Amino acid sequence: MSEHTGRLHKLFDSNFLEYTSYVIKERAIPAIEDGLKPVQRRLLQTLHNMDDGRYHKVANVVGETMKLHPHGDASIFAALVNLANKGFLIDRQGNFGNIYTGDQASAARYIECRLSPLALEVMFNKDLTEYVESYDGRTTEPVSLPAKIPLLLLQGAEGIAVGMATRILPHNFRELLQAQIAILTEQDFEIFPDFPQKGLIDITDYDQGNGKVRCRARIKEKNEKTITITEIPYGTTTTSLIDSIEKAAKSGKIKIMSISDYTAEEVEIEIKLPRNIYAKDTIKALYAFTDCEVPLNTNLTLIRGDFPETSTVDEVVKFNTEKLVDDLTRELEIELSRLSQRLHARLLDQIFIEERLYKEIEEVTTYERVVSTVDESLKPYIKRLEQPVTREDIERLLEIRIKRISRYDIERQAKEIRAIRKDIKEIKTSLQDVIGYTINYLEKLLESYGDDFPRLSEITEFSEVKARKVALSNLTVGYNRETGFLGHSIKAENEQNDIVFSCSEYDRLLLIFSSGMYKVVPVPEKLFVGEELEYAAIFEKNVVFNIVYRDGVENLAYVKRFRSPKFILDKEYYLFPPHKRSRILLLLLGEGKHARVSLVPSRRARSNIVEIDFDQFLLKNASAKGKRVSPRVARRVVESTDRVIKERAASSLPGIEPQEDIVAETEVDLDNGSIADTVEEEHKS
Repeated sequence: MSEHTGRLHKLFDSNFLEYTSYVIKERAIPAIEDGLKPVQRRLLQTLHNMDDGRYHKVANVVGETMKLHPHGDASIFAALVNLANKGFLIDRQGNFGNIYTGDQASAARYIECRLSPLALEVMFNKDLTEYVESYDGRTTEPVSLPAKIPLLLLQGAEGIAVGMATRILPHNFRELLQAQIAILTEQDFEIFPDFPQKGLIDITDYDQGNGKVRCRARIKEKNEKTITITEIPYGTTTTSLIDSIEKAAKSGKIKIMSISDYTAEEVEIEIKLPRNIYAKDTIKALYAFTDCEVPLNTNLTLIRGDFPETSTVDEVVKFNTEKLVDDLTRELEIELSRLSQRLHARLLDQIFIEERLYKEIEEVTTYERVVSTVDESLKPYIKRLEQPVTREDIERLLEIRIKRISRYDIERQAKEIRAIRKDIKEIKTSLQDVIGYTINYLEKLLESYGDDFPRLSEITEFSEVKARKVALSNLTVGYNRETGFLGHSIKAENEQNDIVFSCSEYDRLLLIFSSGMYKVVPVPEKLFVGEELEYAAIFEKNVVFNIVYRDGVENLAYVKRFRSPKFILDKEYYLFPPHKRSRILLLLLGEGKHARVSLVPSRRARSNIVEIDFDQFLLKNASAKGKRVSPRVARRVVESTDRVIKERAASSLPGIEPQEDIVAETEVDLDNGSIADTVEEEHKS
């Protein structure tokens, strides 16, 4: 049993490894050399094989590509449309879809394509291309194309393989070539993504292609009631964007009256706003709750040689630059070899015809003697040649027709030889300064094609939009003291005792109970909190709380002030030590608050009332004990803020009689038993 299991594991491991390698190398991950996946490379090679300057039916191109690609026509067609819509290598004719709206391309039989001038100039060279047999052995295909531009970064790529994925964002043509020039001139450079959908991008966390880019739609305020979207984030369409806006509106996160899509050649989405809703606030909400802002996580995984690896943007540009130098050097060397061979042939022709060496073989009877005779006759002229004479050279001379000899133009031949020598000299000069030659090559590309590819996305820095801050208060939270339930599905019945307030789903609620316990909770639908809820509201930082409470052990009143406390969600905390008789007597918010404490009467006391100005007390920690109000028991605590205000007003306006005191109705009845005990003790003393 174990033997069979072992063989099965080996078979599975072997087959799975082959499968994963195939998916990684042959389908999902692009190569660093030419920036292409196999299907894209086969498409371009097929178009090059078919190229005659005219457009070809896409259906024909797909059919021809199937000779190289072992998969179906649907995948080839999708890859061609995607490649064409990037706008660099393929010229289009017909409906290839719309990258803004997401509309699909027409059927392959109705649309046409051909290689672009840029592709013809920078993507193909048979002398630099290595070919292997196709999947069925009937033809050959390139291992990689000799791309002379950083196509991997120019077009970008996405793919999911087995155990890995890649997401490479597109970059700007001009900036990539300028970065290559900077490398060759040993200068610093920076390159960042550029998207065909335009929009705004924040590249703060780009991290060389292995971080994150935040993309935003370009939103304009046409007027205070109308918003227009003219550019959209990469990876979205007007359809998906509108869907996200409508979804946010249905959930109450934003409010809109209508939305219309007028997109054609350019994006134009118009949003009308309802009454009391204004564009300035809505734009922030669009960024927070819709696809008007999307994060793009990047992962620069590629194939280098035969193995996948994770690289960086700078490394890819440097690799492509070094490869460009090597490719141009090889091209120059190959061209130099060809010109040298051509010059050698022209010089031999010149000597053979002008010196009438062909007369030497008129009486020779055998072919071998003819060859040797020509060889001997050329020896006096060896110094005029730049290469040794081979048998192949002699055989070529012997194949010259009499017609050509009779029409031989000495002046024309000399002119051609001078032109070849000039070209050879220029190539040798270029080889001596191949870096300068490469820079000139890049500059010529920029001059020819740079204006066709301006930067489309605006690089900026976003201030993060907090969803909680821009969320509409679309929920009404109620607390029913009779039932003890709190939540946005609860209706308050008693206006005096119950609590009602508005909030959003992103808010956090601070709950303070009479016992001194408090906690912060998410907005609940329905939560049982009991009958002793003293305070419930949206948690906000730096709110000043003023409280008077009874200490259950001492049975005395204490006063304290504190700001909004720190918390862990749903964790219970206490404002003072918990005790069955401890409770909050008064709770007020903000500055400038006053309270009046009525004490248990005492014969020796001049007054039975203590006035409290909360501003006189220091702000301390929420768990601090506070300061004792009096050594006597408090009978009643009420807010007296209005009384103080009226007294100050009366003192500053002589002649005006102060009105009757108006005191807040906040009143707490204390434990009768404890008060009675305290009163009895004071009478005895």
